[in-house]
Amino acid sequence: MKGLIKIEYKKKLLGFIIKSSFKKEGIEFLTPYVFSQQLAFMRRPKGYVITPHKHLLLLRKIRDTQETLFIRKGKVRIDFYWNNRHYLESRIVQKGDVVFLASGGHGFECIKDSEIIEVKQGPFSIKTQPKRLKCIAKNKLRMK
Repeated sequence: MKGLIKIEYKKKLLGFIIKSSFKKEGIEFLTPYVFSQQLAFMRRPKGYVITPHKHLLLLRKIRDTQETLFIRKGKVRIDFYWNNRHYLESRIVQKGDVVFLASGGHGFECIKDSEIIEVKQGPFSIKTQPKRLKCIAKNKLRMK
Protein backbone atom coordinates (compact mmCIF):
# COMPACT_ATOMS: atom_id res chain seq x y z
CA MET A 1 0.00 0.00 0.00
CA LYS A 2 1.33 3.40 -0.97
CA GLY A 3 2.36 5.42 2.07
CA LEU A 4 2.74 2.34 4.29
CA ILE A 5 6.36 1.26 4.85
CA LYS A 6 6.96 -2.11 6.53
CA ILE A 7 10.25 -2.79 8.28
CA GLU A 8 10.92 -6.54 8.46
CA TYR A 9 13.87 -8.75 9.25
CA LYS A 10 14.00 -12.54 8.89
CA LYS A 11 10.27 -12.55 8.07
CA LYS A 12 9.46 -10.81 11.38
CA LEU A 13 7.69 -7.46 11.47
CA LEU A 14 9.76 -4.93 13.41
CA GLY A 15 7.38 -2.11 12.68
CA PHE A 16 5.84 0.09 10.07
CA ILE A 17 5.53 3.74 9.20
CA ILE A 18 2.25 5.26 8.08
CA LYS A 19 3.25 8.35 6.11
CA SER A 20 0.98 11.38 6.35
CA SER A 21 0.15 10.78 2.65
CA PHE A 22 -1.39 7.32 3.34
CA LYS A 23 -4.98 7.01 2.07
CA LYS A 24 -7.45 4.12 2.21
CA GLU A 25 -11.22 4.03 2.04
CA GLY A 26 -13.15 2.48 4.92
CA ILE A 27 -11.21 0.80 7.70
CA GLU A 28 -7.94 -1.08 7.42
CA PHE A 29 -6.45 -2.92 10.39
CA LEU A 30 -2.71 -2.63 9.91
CA THR A 31 -1.59 -4.91 12.73
CA PRO A 32 -2.10 -8.68 12.76
CA TYR A 33 -5.01 -9.74 14.95
CA VAL A 34 -2.66 -11.60 17.34
CA PHE A 35 -0.73 -8.45 18.32
CA SER A 36 -1.33 -7.06 21.81
CA GLN A 37 -1.74 -3.57 20.35
CA GLN A 38 -4.14 -3.04 17.47
CA LEU A 39 -3.75 -0.19 14.99
CA ALA A 40 -6.22 0.69 12.25
CA PHE A 41 -6.62 3.48 9.72
CA MET A 42 -10.13 4.82 9.16
CA ARG A 43 -11.40 7.14 6.46
CA ARG A 44 -15.10 7.90 6.75
CA PRO A 45 -17.34 10.42 4.99
CA LYS A 46 -19.11 13.29 6.75
CA GLY A 47 -22.12 11.97 8.66
CA TYR A 48 -20.75 8.43 9.06
CA VAL A 49 -21.73 7.08 12.49
CA ILE A 50 -19.74 4.67 14.60
CA THR A 51 -22.31 3.05 16.85
CA PRO A 52 -21.63 3.69 20.55
CA HIS A 53 -20.02 0.66 22.14
CA LYS A 54 -18.10 -0.56 25.19
CA HIS A 55 -15.27 -3.04 25.12
CA LEU A 56 -15.83 -6.02 27.40
CA LEU A 57 -13.34 -6.90 30.11
CA LEU A 58 -10.88 -9.52 28.93
CA LEU A 59 -7.85 -10.87 30.76
CA ARG A 60 -4.91 -10.62 28.39
CA LYS A 61 -1.36 -11.87 28.63
CA ILE A 62 1.10 -9.44 27.08
CA ARG A 63 4.54 -10.74 26.15
CA ASP A 64 5.95 -7.99 23.95
CA THR A 65 5.71 -4.27 24.54
CA GLN A 66 4.57 -2.62 21.32
CA GLU A 67 4.31 1.10 20.87
CA THR A 68 2.83 3.65 18.52
CA LEU A 69 4.37 7.07 17.94
CA PHE A 70 2.48 10.05 16.53
CA ILE A 71 4.84 12.68 15.14
CA ARG A 72 3.07 15.98 15.86
CA LYS A 73 5.96 18.27 14.97
CA GLY A 74 9.48 18.07 13.64
CA LYS A 75 11.66 15.49 11.98
CA VAL A 76 13.01 12.31 13.61
CA ARG A 77 15.41 9.56 12.54
CA ILE A 78 14.44 6.10 13.74
CA ASP A 79 17.13 3.43 13.95
CA PHE A 80 15.91 -0.18 13.84
CA TYR A 81 17.79 -3.02 15.56
CA TRP A 82 17.36 -6.78 15.65
CA ASN A 83 16.96 -8.39 19.09
CA ASN A 84 20.65 -9.20 19.41
CA ARG A 85 21.62 -5.53 19.20
CA HIS A 86 22.35 -5.83 15.47
CA TYR A 87 21.70 -2.49 13.72
CA LEU A 88 19.57 -2.88 10.57
CA GLU A 89 18.51 0.43 9.04
CA SER A 90 17.25 3.96 9.64
CA ARG A 91 14.20 5.88 8.44
CA ILE A 92 13.11 9.51 8.62
CA VAL A 93 9.66 10.45 9.88
CA GLN A 94 8.11 13.88 10.19
CA LYS A 95 4.99 15.79 11.14
CA GLY A 96 1.84 13.76 10.47
CA ASP A 97 3.56 10.38 10.27
CA VAL A 98 2.67 7.49 12.60
CA VAL A 99 5.13 4.77 13.60
CA PHE A 100 4.19 1.36 14.97
CA LEU A 101 7.00 -0.56 16.69
CA ALA A 102 6.24 -4.27 17.01
CA SER A 103 9.51 -6.00 17.92
CA GLY A 104 13.28 -5.67 17.90
CA GLY A 105 15.07 -2.60 19.19
CA HIS A 106 14.88 1.03 18.20
CA GLY A 107 16.51 4.38 18.84
CA PHE A 108 15.76 7.94 17.81
CA GLU A 109 17.48 11.19 16.97
CA CYS A 110 15.46 14.39 16.67
CA ILE A 111 16.74 16.13 13.54
CA LYS A 112 14.49 19.15 14.19
CA ASP A 113 12.66 20.26 17.33
CA SER A 114 10.02 17.55 17.64
CA GLU A 115 6.85 16.65 19.49
CA ILE A 116 6.00 12.96 19.71
CA ILE A 117 3.06 11.24 21.36
CA GLU A 118 3.87 7.69 22.46
CA VAL A 119 1.27 5.02 23.25
CA LYS A 120 2.27 1.62 24.64
CA GLN A 121 1.12 -0.99 27.12
CA GLY A 122 1.51 -0.16 30.77
CA PRO A 123 2.11 0.02 33.54
CA PHE A 124 5.81 0.84 33.33
CA SER A 125 7.88 -1.17 35.77
CA ILE A 126 11.38 -0.29 36.92
CA LYS A 127 12.03 -4.08 37.04
CA THR A 128 11.24 -4.49 33.35
CA GLN A 129 12.60 -1.23 32.00
CA PRO A 130 14.06 -1.36 28.49
CA LYS A 131 17.43 -3.00 27.82
CA ARG A 132 19.73 -0.27 26.51
CA LEU A 133 21.49 -0.80 23.19
CA LYS A 134 24.60 0.93 21.86
CA CYS A 135 23.84 3.80 19.45
CA ILE A 136 24.96 3.34 15.87
CA ALA A 137 27.76 5.64 14.73
CA LYS A 138 26.57 8.27 12.24
CA ASN A 139 29.10 7.09 9.63
CA LYS A 140 27.51 3.61 9.73
CA LEU A 141 23.89 4.69 9.22
CA ARG A 142 21.96 2.89 6.47
CA MET A 143 19.24 5.33 5.42
CA LYS A 144 16.29 3.92 3.51
